[in-house]
Amino acid sequence: MHCLWLFAIPLVLVAVVSLAADDASARVWKAEGKQGAVAAGGKEAAAAGLAILKAGGNAIDAAVATMLVESVIDSGNFCFGGEAPIMIYDAKRGVVEVLAGQGGAPRLATLEYFQKKGGIPADGIESAAVPGAFDAMLVALDRYGTKTFADVAEPMLAALDQSQKEWSADLSATIHKLIEAEKQAGGDRRRGIRLVGDYFYRGPIARDIEAWCKEHGGLLRFSDLATHVTRIEEPVAAQYHGHTVYKCGAWTQGPSLLQSLQLLENSALPGMAHNSSEHLHVTVEALKLALADRDTYYADPLYSDVPLAALLAPKYVALRQPLIDKKHASLKYRPGDPTKGKAILDKSMLPPGRKTASRDTTTCITADSQGNIVVATPSGWGGVVAGKTGVLLGTRLQSLNTWRGHPNCLEAGKRPRITLSPTLVFDGKQPVLAVSVAGGDLQDQVSLQVVLNCLDFKLSAADAVTAPRFSTEHHIGSFRQPPPALGSLTIHEGVGDKTLAELKGLGHHITTTKNPIGTPIVLRIDPQTGMKSIAGDPQTGRDVAAY
Repeated sequence: MHCLWLFAIPLVLVAVVSLAADDASARVWKAEGKQGAVAAGGKEAAAAGLAILKAGGNAIDAAVATMLVESVIDSGNFCFGGEAPIMIYDAKRGVVEVLAGQGGAPRLATLEYFQKKGGIPADGIESAAVPGAFDAMLVALDRYGTKTFADVAEPMLAALDQSQKEWSADLSATIHKLIEAEKQAGGDRRRGIRLVGDYFYRGPIARDIEAWCKEHGGLLRFSDLATHVTRIEEPVAAQYHGHTVYKCGAWTQGPSLLQSLQLLENSALPGMAHNSSEHLHVTVEALKLALADRDTYYADPLYSDVPLAALLAPKYVALRQPLIDKKHASLKYRPGDPTKGKAILDKSMLPPGRKTASRDTTTCITADSQGNIVVATPSGWGGVVAGKTGVLLGTRLQSLNTWRGHPNCLEAGKRPRITLSPTLVFDGKQPVLAVSVAGGDLQDQVSLQVVLNCLDFKLSAADAVTAPRFSTEHHIGSFRQPPPALGSLTIHEGVGDKTLAELKGLGHHITTTKNPIGTPIVLRIDPQTGMKSIAGDPQTGRDVAAY
């Protein structure tokens, strides 16, 4: 096994970025090699992924180990009972698939219930969806992996042993119970993984979560967990400047990046100066249009008829492109109407929402010497620990709304339309780029900038994640639905005074910042040499590691 690792990963480079921003300059934060790569929200998590690769595991095994550790060391951003959309390139089959690691609303989480409460709360036990991340990890391990659950859980148990969190011992006990359940398979790896899932979702853990929720006012019940399924889905794709860009479906905000790219396809971006006012202006104007459509139409397609094909159709893009005024910033909220062939919807829905505290997420990218790639955006925060299970629940129901008639309106069983949004980019049949970003509504805004940095402006992985970034709140917020801040543009002062002045002159409502916007990690692969370059912005104030 050790010799196999030496063959598979002859070059190991370590890149670590400290949680303390002022330590970032002393740290290594980028790496490259022709074999394996791991980037994650914490050096311990990346080390776990590397350990699995050393032991002969593949990128999927490494990603599951990485995310399990993140649920311990980065639990304020990703909890064990949270969610994780996972995009996987299976090199042997030559396909990209999506694991929809997002649970639905409990059966007791009805519209009437939350209307009486005055809305879905931002924190606490009532806004917990069915935990989706863990089942998605098990499905990934079963469908694409080579290791047992016990193998990939070992680094998590070590992290729990070192953890000072009050729930660590209880969660460790739960993981040990799951490993014992796996042993009942008698060495049948795939059956063992199924037994782990059964024990958690349809066995004693689910019963314990139900009992605790009943006692403390939670809405989750055994039947919600027992009937949960991780859907394996086709990604949504669009062409951009000779590349194919893959995203998760409209139960995430992912297709808004594809809409943005299509609006920019004929904007001559590659001929503009990078981060010039011209470049930044047309990019943010495209985002405003795409995000307005996101707000209006995106939802769980199992419950709502999302006109995604029409939103991505060339004729609709052609209707919307003229709305980008290269001389003036839009100060209007303008969703379109793809079903009626109208550039602007006659009447958009903007009920009042409530501003909630900014939240964050974590990130994960893994790649192996066989060509497999995993890119995921695990999340979950603000909830409560389900008693002695040690399972920290998330609060993702707040990404549903309570507006009757809206596609993303709360229904029992419905998945919230989430911000979590991994990205994969191909050049022909070759994967060349993977991006994961933490930062709520910033995620696809920052992903778009990283993708453009790499494809149009030919920046390296390191330069793509450190170039000054911008964001806008010219959209409905995804957490308790605060209204748009029309014309807003927050931008890093690193773009320079001249560019800032020019953007202000175009009518943007400028706010400058010295802080990084969003938390990106990126993997670039040279299709000719196979060289993998991986990086995380060293100024993002959290551990990011790459090997």
